Amino acid sequence: LFLVDCTAKITRGTLPGIYFGTPRPVFYSASEDSWAHTIAPRLIAAGANLDLVYRITVEPVEMAGAAIELSLPRDCERLAAEIRRLGVAMVALDPLMSAIDRHVDTYNDREMRTVLEPLGKLADDTGCMIVGLAHFNKSGDTDPSNLVTGSRAFTAVVRAVIAIARDHLSDDGQCVISQAKNNLGRLDLPNLTYIIRPATVETEEGDAVVGLLHFTGESDRSVRDILADAGNSQERTIQAECATWLRKQLASRPRLSKEINEEAVTQGFSERTLVRARKFARVKAEQLPTGPKGAI
Repeated sequence: LFLVDCTAKITRGTLPGIYFGTPRPVFYSASEDSWAHTIAPRLIAAGANLDLVYRITVEPVEMAGAAIELSLPRDCERLAAEIRRLGVAMVALDPLMSAIDRHVDTYNDREMRTVLEPLGKLADDTGCMIVGLAHFNKSGDTDPSNLVTGSRAFTAVVRAVIAIARDHLSDDGQCVISQAKNNLGRLDLPNLTYIIRPATVETEEGDAVVGLLHFTGESDRSVRDILADAGNSQERTIQAECATWLRKQLASRPRLSKEINEEAVTQGFSERTLVRARKFARVKAEQLPTGPKGAI
């Protein structure tokens, strides 16, 4: 959704920076989600100019009509030619891993550089942004650059890394966007926050509901802080168990915080774990009036 938001702003000319006021085309390669049922509706909801969004497919001359997937670095030269022809501002690879030649070992640094370095040259030669999405692995590391699945080359070769994580301590399920690496630009950029709200898209078959990103401001907590706060895998398991226990205790009626705190101790949960579990389960504590005329 963050990539869709960027695409929409570029095609409308509303992205702050050098493209502001000048709508530009975007190439979008999506391999995990359906273009018709997921990607296009999200772009429509975000207000993208679909006339400037180009879906990347590769059609061999000898197999007319048979579309195959983009494969890098094989298709870099052809991609560069189309970028120059149409004046494309950004190539979105969603995800980056799916665009890599299937014969490349994505966990081998040397082999991955044979893919990423030509992409870097393509960006340099055309002036086009190459943005690839990648997923975090399941390790307990707190450095976003070390969490990207695959070779370290993914974050070593690229010039900038933007990390996104859901802040489980927030009451509204907000996500935080942080700059994890920038070799060419400022390092003092703020951590941005956003939430996902439902948006309705009209179709010939009826209304469809998709997610729409809404920026909500800035956060003092970075993605690195969120990862550190989440703790290691054992701590996350205990936190999840505590959240499950807490939901059961509150399933039938509200409870006094004092009672819950005391019972949590008997269950072996620390005060710190209970606080985190309460945020994770999105449980709110409210101050109620007490006394002869009040209720608890």
